[in-house]
Amino acid sequence: MGAGNKFVPASDIGDLSRKVVLVTGGNAGLGKQTIAYLAAHNPSRIYLAARTESKAKNAIADLKKLSPDAEIEYLPLDLTSFASVKSAAETFKSKEKCLDILVNNAGVMATPYSTTQEGYENQFGTNHMGHFLLTKLLLPTLLSTASEPDGDVRIVNLTSMGHYMAPKGGILWDQKAAEGVSTWRRYGSAKLANILFTKQLAERYPQITSVSIHPGVIITDLYASVQLNFFLRIGVWLYGLLTPFLPGHFKDTKGGALNQTWAATVPKAQLKNGQFYMPVGTESKGSGYAQDEGLAKKLWEWSEGELEKHGY
Repeated sequence: MGAGNKFVPASDIGDLSRKVVLVTGGNAGLGKQTIAYLAAHNPSRIYLAARTESKAKNAIADLKKLSPDAEIEYLPLDLTSFASVKSAAETFKSKEKCLDILVNNAGVMATPYSTTQEGYENQFGTNHMGHFLLTKLLLPTLLSTASEPDGDVRIVNLTSMGHYMAPKGGILWDQKAAEGVSTWRRYGSAKLANILFTKQLAERYPQITSVSIHPGVIITDLYASVQLNFFLRIGVWLYGLLTPFLPGHFKDTKGGALNQTWAATVPKAQLKNGQFYMPVGTESKGSGYAQDEGLAKKLWEWSEGELEKHGY
């Protein structure tokens, strides 16, 4: 992974006046740091979407120390529950008429097999299905904002180089059978879905700029499940020591959040709709499955069908 473009948020982010922002998983890690970067540039309001209120409120308190005048509001959101996703979207739409930047940042990685409330494998359900529904419910607001004079609406979906670990066929369609697949293959399927979802967003809604990004490699809260294993914990610790010296690797969230912040704020002309970007701002084709337009369309239609089954 190359180092990509130099991007300094303090000087390279323009004035975000009148911009409304929503970041999922904003209470910790890359999401929290992304909000910190954006909050320093005068956005109208930032919605920090997270599951646990106490953690969200603590994060907002930390963020307000850095940007005292920033308007940051907690938005309850549990991506493993369609009812919670619907409630979050309705709450947002009751308060705002515009949405300029949606950062689908939240995610889980390498978790033991379990299912969401609607029966999806936890990684696929959280990383893809929850965000698919949230974006669908917010699309009317996003499209309305994009139609305004000088409208510049962004959807930034976090994926990972982990999408290369997707199983044969790319996507695990049978969520129950996924129990017999390794956690890393399941993770790869979910992260591949993020890229394919982005490609279809760009094709179906070209008036919105949708991109997927790999944040680089950084040891964040996402690695908590991995570190439950003693030997993996030692491996992660040793790997962390090498992080500052490896291209595309970052020692902390300040580096790890650069690519998504870049995608959310760089001049629109510098972005290619539907593109997958490596840090920072470097175009990548991704895996063969990630380039499969037929698979992207199939995933969209399958996901829409799943939502319809649950009344969405």
